[in-house]
Amino acid sequence: MRVFVTGATGFIGSAVVKELIDARHSVIGYVRSDAGAKSLIAAGAEVLRGDLEDLDALRSGAASSDGVIHTAFIHDFSKFKENCEIDTRVIETLGSALEGSDRPLLVTSGLELLASGRLATEEDPPVPTSASYPRASEVNAMSLLARGVRASVVRLPQVHDRVKQGLVSYLINIARQKGASAYVGDGSNRWAAVHVLDAARLYRLALEKGTAGVKYHAVAEEGVPVKEIAEAIGRGLKMPTVSVSAEQAGEQFGVLGLFAGLDLVASSTLTQKWLAWRPTQVGLMDDLDHARDFQPENAESNAGRYAASK
Repeated sequence: MRVFVTGATGFIGSAVVKELIDARHSVIGYVRSDAGAKSLIAAGAEVLRGDLEDLDALRSGAASSDGVIHTAFIHDFSKFKENCEIDTRVIETLGSALEGSDRPLLVTSGLELLASGRLATEEDPPVPTSASYPRASEVNAMSLLARGVRASVVRLPQVHDRVKQGLVSYLINIARQKGASAYVGDGSNRWAAVHVLDAARLYRLALEKGTAGVKYHAVAEEGVPVKEIAEAIGRGLKMPTVSVSAEQAGEQFGVLGLFAGLDLVASSTLTQKWLAWRPTQVGLMDDLDHARDFQPENAESNAGRYAASK
């Protein structure tokens, strides 16, 4: 299969490209930079140059493919609403190129806000858009079904390896700035997680065997306690770990205050059944214990920052 991948040199997209090529698919990788183009060529992929606002290039890439995997998203939370609007236009453009065909479109979404006080499942409907959460990736993907697009969704939790860990990487940066690693309340809320290589394999299986309209959960661990995550960050950065109240979350975590105290847990039971997908990689805490961010050259300067900030 000839597959068009957006975000092809990103954290998740690059793993997806490798997984596809190893499975003998051919890949057209969408990329902005010369360095990104070189890395794609080295991986054995074709290159299409452009950015997420070049709708003609996106349409061309989708039209020349047998299927599309959309992993790209601009992760700048200071412009979240604007970036969600860009994502909406991208999904609409990709869908228009696949309309009326049997070629699959996999759209990436998150597990945030799907359920409250219980495990989110694949049968949960998309989160309605709102002023506080304007991302409409799933809603946009599902709207394409009526137009004859074979669209489905991959919902991601915290995706990790030893270099990046989803929202946890932002927590590490915040801890550096604040001089302490924090959690909300008693820290008993949990976040689901998956290793990036397991997630990449799920994308491939969903592309090859997926069903239109289905939401797949790339979940290896249903929930890792956030207090344990915060403590691992504290150990790694040689900083104290502290609790903050729900009222203090916005001040401590900025825009991530919306998620810091939430129980973002999810099941992948149906996904594993439908696609015969089985996660095999190490868990989030193992990767955090060996994270690049905590190597001596990155962490030693953090010792004592908390005391200096008091």
